[in-house]
Formats: sequence, structure tokens, C-alpha cells
Amino acid sequence: MRLVRSLLFTLMFYLWSVFWVLLISPLMVGPRIWMVRSWRIWSQGVMLLLHVICGIKVEFRGQQYMPKARALIAPKHQCMFDVFAQFAVLPDSCFVTKQELMWIPFFGWYAQKGRMISVDRAGAATALRKMVADAKDRFADERQLVIFPEGHRGEPGVTGDYKPGIAALYRELDVPVHPMATNAGVHWPAHGVLRYPGTIVYEYLEPIPPGLKRAEFMRILQDRIETASLALLPL
Repeated sequence: MRLVRSLLFTLMFYLWSVFWVLLISPLMVGPRIWMVRSWRIWSQGVMLLLHVICGIKVEFRGQQYMPKARALIAPKHQCMFDVFAQFAVLPDSCFVTKQELMWIPFFGWYAQKGRMISVDRAGAATALRKMVADAKDRFADERQLVIFPEGHRGEPGVTGDYKPGIAALYRELDVPVHPMATNAGVHWPAHGVLRYPGTIVYEYLEPIPPGLKRAEFMRILQDRIETASLALLPL
């Protein structure tokens, strides 16, 4: 039964996504913010499918720490839903994503329209400088910039390798960083089609103020994210 539900969800997810991609195509000639805010409805639709088909609820905790203006957000990354979910609650989010995704038809076009930040992972220092410059540009619109510190999806309970990108943005942008914990990978694994019932939690944590030394900042960031994420896992 779980496999049947999971396969049905996968089918409905792609049907809903294709429908929405085609529906919002006229927004390509409208203001950027229209495109970004349209993704909220799509994200909420995915959550509805998760709840109805798979018995998975999505809960956002720590909303007192959820930024509404210019801020950096550093979430734990366990599945692709981690990106979709934030569109539902952030007023004007901007994601740092790998450059290859921008080549995907429709996805890449819409991401460019929404002025997401693409990064060439092979670009080393040049790519890092470009990311910082793009982030400063996006902050002119009071956006919430989301970057996954580990750079890729990991397994629940496993600490990933925290990349230098978040430290560079923290140093150059001089804004608070909002860590985020999750248990999403328990219910929506990084690989495979099976989805497991329960509650996906995204927990916004106390922001880290600007001005700390790099080593101290990275230590606090990792400790908060990992400690809170472990606390969300089933016993």
C-alpha cells in the first residue's frame, strides 16, 4: 500500500507541476515578484498532495525567527522538497542553486525570471566572488537568500561537509543568518520513490548575528543545525 501511495503521489506531483508550469508561463513577461509568489501556490499544492495521498503533514516551527526582510537562511538539506517548502512561507525567497539546473527547460527559465543565484561548482574562487556579488544585488530587493550550507542532500542523522559559501556570504553581506533544522529525509528520502507518513518539520532557529569570526560562526551554525535536526528524528 505504501508503494502504491508513493507512486500515486509521484504521478500527481508531476501532473500538478506540469499543469502549473504551463499555467504560469504568461508571468514570464510580468514583474519578477509575480513569478516568485506564484510558486507559493504550487508549493502549497505539493503539501496538499503529500497530506492527502501519503499521510504526510508539513509543519513550520520557530516562526518568530522566520525572516520577512533581508536575511540569509541556512537550512539542513535532506531532500528536494526542502526547496519547494520554503516558497510557501517566505515572502520573497531567492535560492542559491547549481548552474546545471538553470539549463532545464521551464525550470531554468522561471528560475532566471525569479532571479535565483546559480553557481558553477567547478569555478572555485571565481564562482564564490560571483555568488557574493549576485547576493548583494538581490538584497537590494529585501529578499530572503536561502543557501544550503552542505551543498547537497544528506541522510537524516548524518552531518555533512559544510561548504565555504555560507561563510563568504555571512562575512560580505553583514546580515543575520537564520539556521534551519529538518527531518524531511525521514519522510521524503533523498533517493527512491517511497514516501513515509508522519510530519515533516522545518524549524527556524535563533538567528546568528553578524560580525563573528569565521571559525566561531561555522561552529555555531553547524552545532545549531545538527543538534536541532537530530532532536527531530524519531527515537
